[in-house]
Amino acid sequence: MPSVLPDGEPMPEDGALPASALQGAEARPLAFYLHVPYCATRCGYCDFNTYTATELRGSGGVLASRDNYAETLADEVRLARKILGDDPRPVRTVFVGGGTPTLLAAGDLVRMLDVVRQEFGLADDAEITTEANPESVDPAYLAALREGGFNRVSFGMQSARQHVLKVLDRTHTPGRPEACVAEARAAGFDHVNLDLIYGTPGESDDDWRASLESAVGAGPDHVSAYALIVEEGTQLARRIRRGEVPMTDDDVHADRYLIADEVLGAAGYDWYEVSNWATSPEGRCLHNELYWRGADWWGAGPGAHSHVGGVRWWNVKHPGAYAAALAEGRSPGAGRELLPDEDRRVERILLELRLRDGVPLDLLREAGLAAAARSLADGLLEPGPYGAGRAVLTLRGRLLADAVVRDLVD
Repeated sequence: MPSVLPDGEPMPEDGALPASALQGAEARPLAFYLHVPYCATRCGYCDFNTYTATELRGSGGVLASRDNYAETLADEVRLARKILGDDPRPVRTVFVGGGTPTLLAAGDLVRMLDVVRQEFGLADDAEITTEANPESVDPAYLAALREGGFNRVSFGMQSARQHVLKVLDRTHTPGRPEACVAEARAAGFDHVNLDLIYGTPGESDDDWRASLESAVGAGPDHVSAYALIVEEGTQLARRIRRGEVPMTDDDVHADRYLIADEVLGAAGYDWYEVSNWATSPEGRCLHNELYWRGADWWGAGPGAHSHVGGVRWWNVKHPGAYAAALAEGRSPGAGRELLPDEDRRVERILLELRLRDGVPLDLLREAGLAAAARSLADGLLEPGPYGAGRAVLTLRGRLLADAVVRDLVD
């Protein structure tokens, strides 16, 4: 969750949504994202809304403490129930992210899930995920999560090479994420993801291939592989600016992506979104698919973003300010925007083009249709789906996805 909040109109103190937001809601899935903003240390590349104990000391008092965070977040879930009223939808997915959610006790994560279950109910086949730092869990912790209702876990691996982890300021030891996959399986998790990052300064093609092969060898049913983005204001950006480490260019990122698709494809992983591969449809991250398909989700926690029926809003960033708002009976929302139909159409193209199913051609305007025809001729879109009325990226198209989507929406 990026740390910079957008501009927008003020959020009402009671958090009330316009009546239009819930029109037709019964036809849309409902998801919850629960943000845990705490980290033991700050990774050099991270621009997310997270805080270490040192950063919070003296800036939020007891309100910013992670000791009572589960109950604070539960207050926002109860507020969501009031705002959404008699909304009958059971929650389809819950995703606990961070930060490092597993810095909290396993019982705290279960309590956060329980309040969603109590206030809204969970679908019979609900997907319940938490992110986890490999060094902050053990078999007993994972067993407690599984017993409490979690059925999917995502471990931050990033790389199998120590020197790459060092540049990223990752604190886990090589081999620990792979061991976590086995521990999660033993605890009863059928669905396990490993997150990887490519393009770190100093990483070679061999380093990247080794990381992929190590991840695949651990046996998760899902792998995410993201190009490193160097965000302004991060420690890594400052190191690159000082010339301490080199910047990786787009050609290197493209080569690494091709290696990822090759290694993962050979191991039985199919891409279903530009940066995500799974061994089966059941292994896909449904929560993220709901984001990409414009479903409704409530993001609870400091800096969390939400979207319901074309209304998007975001919470205040600081844990102390977030807790204070809830303690005073106010919405922690910092601002919101009502998306006009044209913006929603453009967002559908931006997000759905990244998916294996692509985007319907009838969403495109005249200029976008012309651009799609050019992309087809250039080998960026698959001919078969195009003939059936959908724009679906080829492998080369995935490498140039940002450029393709810009053409389609202009």
